Amino acid sequence: MWYLLGEVGDRGSAIETTGVIGLVVAKTKLDPIKAVSDLRGLLKERPWEFKYTLKLVPVQKVVQAQLSDIEAAALDLATGIGEKDKFRVTVEKRHTDLASKTIIDRVAKKIERTVDLDDPDKVVLIEVIGQLAGVSLIKPSDVLSVEREKRVS
Repeated sequence: MWYLLGEVGDRGSAIETTGVIGLVVAKTKLDPIKAVSDLRGLLKERPWEFKYTLKLVPVQKVVQAQLSDIEAAALDLATGIGEKDKFRVTVEKRHTDLASKTIIDRVAKKIERTVDLDDPDKVVLIEVIGQLAGVSLIKPSDVLSVEREKRVS
């Protein structure tokens, strides 16, 4: 991951393990959504470089895995959901007792936009790993699934 981020412009990124087998996090100075987009371009040019990478998920904010902190970060990002945009809240969690439904209910009820679970324009993505939570406002296409992308190409 360090090498791949260097190839798209961040030679100073920091990669850390998470305690979850096969899951690492990368701290980059790049915009996370643009970084994943640039990595998608690199994947198309040099797919062999992604031998050990399966999925890339952009995270815009990192907060403590407390409901109030997650809610505040999500609502701050949710200002980017346009008036006509449909949205969903997606929670991925590991090593936490927080319930997905509790997180979703707490965030979704405060966003005054139309919910669409099947075909949203925007996704409020909440990734909880232990004591930390990553929060993003992304389009569904902003997540890079390496194997899926290789099949489509």
